[in-house]
Amino acid sequence: MRFSLLVILALLPARLDAQAAVANADSQVVAPDALAEQLLVDVRALDSTIRVDARYAGPDNFTGAPLPGYYANRALLRREAAEALARVQRRLAVEGLGLKVWDGYRPVRATLAMVAWTERTSQTWLLDSGYIARRSRHNQGVAVDLTMVDLHSGVEIPMGTPFDTFGDAAHTANATGAVKQSRDHLVEVMASEGFTNYTMEWWHFWYAVEGPVPFDLAIRPASPTFR
Repeated sequence: MRFSLLVILALLPARLDAQAAVANADSQVVAPDALAEQLLVDVRALDSTIRVDARYAGPDNFTGAPLPGYYANRALLRREAAEALARVQRRLAVEGLGLKVWDGYRPVRATLAMVAWTERTSQTWLLDSGYIARRSRHNQGVAVDLTMVDLHSGVEIPMGTPFDTFGDAAHTANATGAVKQSRDHLVEVMASEGFTNYTMEWWHFWYAVEGPVPFDLAIRPASPTFR
């Protein structure tokens, strides 16, 4: 398997990595599904106590509809990031806390649907201001949107704004009192396992991996060949 993975990576166009790092470039080269199936893993396969509420698999998101490519309530990540997230969960469990994941790996087709929504609703300012990107680390399986919850009840810890709030109030530093303490704690515990926060969104974190590439593999219910 390792040999075949290296062969696939070698065959990808040399410009793939550079393109994937540019948030609002017009096009990008997408890695084959076979590579995604080797590199991505379900976060709950590593720690079943992590809660998942895949917002883009249903209508409870800013577009008001499920996004293309989301066909199951699952959160996938590059294995390196998923393993780090499981370590975060273990750290929080000591405090009686845990993680709830709203989004992990995001198919490229879903990102394109988000962009189309901004154009259809005359809200392209969301692209210009950095709240929505034409390409995303989510496409590479290295970004995750999440919050903290009570480990046993699943009740969310107050963080000041709902998920996918587009405005200054969602900027990580724009909080006071208990909300600031909770945001800071989330940033600290995620950073302890190598995650970096996107400061415009308190819920968004990314993890550096070797050879990040974008995928368009659809997220479907677990199967014997892809867990």
